[in-house]
Amino acid sequence: MHFMLLFSRQGKLRLQKWFIAIGEREKKKIIREMTQSVLARQPKTCNFMDWKDLKIVYKRYASLYICCGMEDQDNELLTIEIIHRYIELLDTYFGNVCELDIIFNFEKAYFILDEFLMGGEVQETSKLSVSKCIEESDLMQETMEEYMSKPTF
Repeated sequence: MHFMLLFSRQGKLRLQKWFIAIGEREKKKIIREMTQSVLARQPKTCNFMDWKDLKIVYKRYASLYICCGMEDQDNELLTIEIIHRYIELLDTYFGNVCELDIIFNFEKAYFILDEFLMGGEVQETSKLSVSKCIEESDLMQETMEEYMSKPTF
């Protein structure tokens, strides 16, 4: 997988994860072309499309589109499952995730993605394991905030 993009129906980018080294100008160009291409497609069309030397796999959940760019030899159905698993993990954490959850808690959305994917490959398939790591991280963060808020004498 080369990249994963989350954007709204209006074309606003909400989350981007790049698994290859690429310049900022090229990233912006890819983002612009991906949002335009995916949003221009009819709702009942196939979720796979060829773009340059990549295969693009996307899926719409409520008002969000999740779009992944991958190599020609990668499995499209596996990528659809990766997208679906990521949404399930977000749903588990946020309770029926929506665009506002991503906007106001983008650091948590990135953390969940990093626990799930590494280098464009699935790191952990178990929802339970990923959810446990997220809970432990939240607990550690709360403990640290509590510790830091106490006055020192």
